[in-house]
This record gives sequence, structure tokens and C-alpha cells, in this order.
Amino acid sequence: MLRNASLMAGETYHIFNRGAHKQPLFTCADDYSRFLILLHLSNNSESILLRDTLAKYKYRGPTSGDGDVFSENVDKSLVEILGYSLMSNHFHLILRQKSDNGITNFMRKVCTGYAMYFNLKHEHSGTLFQGKFKSNHVNTDQYFNWIFAYVHLNPISLIESQWDEKILINPTRAQKFLDSYKYSSYYDFYTDERPERAILAYEEAKNYIEDKSDIQALLASFEQGSDWFTEKSLSRGRTSVKT
Repeated sequence: MLRNASLMAGETYHIFNRGAHKQPLFTCADDYSRFLILLHLSNNSESILLRDTLAKYKYRGPTSGDGDVFSENVDKSLVEILGYSLMSNHFHLILRQKSDNGITNFMRKVCTGYAMYFNLKHEHSGTLFQGKFKSNHVNTDQYFNWIFAYVHLNPISLIESQWDEKILINPTRAQKFLDSYKYSSYYDFYTDERPERAILAYEEAKNYIEDKSDIQALLASFEQGSDWFTEKSLSRGRTSVKT
């Protein structure tokens, strides 16, 4: 059985959650953009008034080109964001806690802010997220290496439904899709520089991710039914964390 533990400063965690009742969390580019903005602005010791900040940069949406909200200075005192991936009905984050209760405070800001935005924009009522966020302690080298590839490759499921069963019909197509998918930190590490890189503890994280050639080899291995993503081998060193 997985044991329970508290979130500890200096430790790394895989944070994830999904929409309540399997409902979508992100339905359009504006939704993804708002969540990314919250990832950036919420990592601050002081509260930031989102409406004022968006107005300051004349932000009118992800394709407006009216300013760059990601240039807003934040102290990044709560967490180091090492990686992330946003899917239509769930998200994955790789966070290192910097201060006591840092992850809890950060996630409260992000999820509360996003729920308020989503409910207003889409006239939604009721619970948006499936309870509190879930956490797994990344406490072994094996799990640490695994989690970056897992989070970054997760969007493949949008075009290859059996990817998490180690089956890819077309690895080349999957690689091209990942290179263009803008709602994951994969883009920042492997595709191009962009303003959203400010979300990440980029210099810290890039020391841990695989070379792109390793990612390509991994995708190619899926054609032969690779067992690299099997979590059973990681369970001994993995800790389920209360939130």
C-alpha cells in the first residue's frame, strides 16, 4: 500500500487533477491561456489582482498580441514549476515545494482563480475539479526520470488513444504533434523559446529532462510495445501525499 506523507519543502511532487464527473476543464484557447497565466502569477508570496494585471498588459486573449502578461515579475517563492501538461479534462504538474505549505497555497490560488474564471465564462455551476488535487512524492531517481517523460508525452493521447498501453501506431506523427502542442512545457524544452517559459524554473528543470533524441527513441520503442512506462516498478519508491 502507498503510505501517506506531508508535503515537504525541498521535495518534488507530481500534482494532478481532473474535471469533476469527467467534464472538460479546457474547452478553448482562452481556457488554456488563463490556466497558464495563473500558473505564472500565482507563484508569488503576495496576492496579485489578476484583472489589473491583465489590463496593465492590455491582454485580450491568447491571440491578441496586446502585451505580454508573462513578463510580470513574480517572486516564485512558493514552488519551482519543473514541468506541466494541460489536457482537455485534466492537468499534470511537476512541482518542487520551496516553502512550508507552498504547494497547497499555490494550488489553492491556481484552482480557485481558474474555477471563478471558468464558471463565469461558461455559465457553469457546481464543482469544477474532482476534489482536492492529488499528489505523488517523486522520491526516487527512477521515478524522477520517469515522471518528466510521462508528463511531457501525455498529450499524445489526444491523437493516439493507446499510447499509455505502450502502443503507438505512428511515432513520427506523435513527435510532430508534441512539437506543436503549446499547452505543455515540452514546447519550452524541445521546440522554441516563448514568453510562457517564464512559468518554469527553466534552468533548474532542464538539467533533468531527456535529450530530444532520447524522446524520439522512446517513441520509436513504443512500436515494439515498450514497457518503460510500467508504474509497477516504481511503486516501492513512490509515496502518496495528502493535500
